[in-house]
Amino acid sequence: MKSPLHILHLEDNASDAAFVQHTLESGGIACRITCVEDQPAFVNALERGGIDLVLADYSLPGFDGLSAVRIVRQQWPDLPFILVSGTLGEELAIDSLKSGATDYVLKERLSRLVPAVRRAMQEVAEHAERRRLEAQFIAAQKMEVLGQLAGGVAHDFNNIIAAIMGYSDLLLAELGTGDPGREYAEEIQHVADRAAGLTRQLLLFSRRETVQPVVLDLNRVVRDLEKMLRRLLYGNVTMTFDLASDTGRIRADSGYIGQLLMNLVVNARDALPNGGQITITTRNRTVQTSHDHPSDAPMPGEYVVLSVQDTGTGMTDEVKSRLFEPFFTTKPAGRGTGLGLATCHTIVQQSSGQITVETAVGRGSTFQVFFPRVQSGPLVETTPSTPGPLPRGSETLMVVEDDPAVRSLACSVLENQGYTVLSATNGREAGQLAVGHSGTPVRLVISDFSIFAESDQSVASWWLTLDPEPQILFTSGYTDDVIVRQRVPAEIIEFLPKPFSPATLVRKVREILDR
Repeated sequence: MKSPLHILHLEDNASDAAFVQHTLESGGIACRITCVEDQPAFVNALERGGIDLVLADYSLPGFDGLSAVRIVRQQWPDLPFILVSGTLGEELAIDSLKSGATDYVLKERLSRLVPAVRRAMQEVAEHAERRRLEAQFIAAQKMEVLGQLAGGVAHDFNNIIAAIMGYSDLLLAELGTGDPGREYAEEIQHVADRAAGLTRQLLLFSRRETVQPVVLDLNRVVRDLEKMLRRLLYGNVTMTFDLASDTGRIRADSGYIGQLLMNLVVNARDALPNGGQITITTRNRTVQTSHDHPSDAPMPGEYVVLSVQDTGTGMTDEVKSRLFEPFFTTKPAGRGTGLGLATCHTIVQQSSGQITVETAVGRGSTFQVFFPRVQSGPLVETTPSTPGPLPRGSETLMVVEDDPAVRSLACSVLENQGYTVLSATNGREAGQLAVGHSGTPVRLVISDFSIFAESDQSVASWWLTLDPEPQILFTSGYTDDVIVRQRVPAEIIEFLPKPFSPATLVRKVREILDR
């Protein structure tokens, strides 16, 4: 219960008013009482605001308690109202409750006043908590709908981006370094990469992006990204790296870690409108107890900590409390989506980690990401493949894709590398095509996962009946490998997220076939 309470007391008898105040204070209720005697003063006090509780006598010259109840309920419906009167009979007491009074207490039984006040204030607190929970529930429903919408839009958009990226790659391969059209093709590719990054954030937010965790050296991931991160900065912002040489390994999706670090750096950069310093560090950290860090600290254990610190404007407690809400941003309209830090929070959760923030207005901010340290597992290289001739093959493949542009692109790329490619738009067509095929057996099926998931089981699994049984490579703008594994034997699953480049597709196909 709030202390002290600001009570508005409608009472024309000074002795009774003093006795009521004495009763409340003797009962342990700290209060500040504004006493009024008529309707104008009563309404004026309410309109000034800050009233926590109304006490009112029933009968006053030119005014009465029931009229006061009606005024309060019309304009301040949640304000608790207790009638305190010596002239209130049973019938009037019932009428007062019907009119909206919270309770009534007879002056000759003022011993009931303290418990009545406590009960009224408890009800206020319970109502406020109920409204807060209802608002959270409504907000959660809205976010679920937005997540579904974002996921669906991003999935469809990824097909478009896949075609743009693929054909721009093919175009660049045809254009020489001195060709005047090469600059335009490179710009198309750059814009498509930016669009792919935005859709990935949408998919992460809607939790429809595939997580492919591997054992990583966090320092190596950071170093590989250093050049790109520096390109994000303005001329008056400097960046330094302080990477501990003994950091352990973590288990995470390397693409996600890049997205996480990029978002944190952009957030730090935007907090430095007049320039400043960003420092990126990595350290091993042992968390002994929950008291080793603020209340949002990770569980006790061994961690590798990634820290992004800026010397910028810092944040208020109110902004800090909403940092990771999707679509929350303090940037002007058109300057931010509000997805950056929400995406960071999702990435960290999917990596079984914890993110903490230390900030103060005018003193900058420090984001720390705690990744659980792993002791075993093969270390995965995160450096992109070295450019060079793409591997060729002569096997028979099948591409099952309902988007014409993506299907045409995939078939053209694979045929150019020597493969025989069968093309289908849906599961039923693919099954009929495979059964009627008389050439060399289909070694690999490249299928959009949504086609497989939406098809009838007997149609979607036609390839299980083929001899020899082909491998299957799923592609999709979103999916979850757990869902895939529920429908397909784990030993024949491979996944390639959209959008992908022609080189990525060719190398992935060759990798699967050689295996």
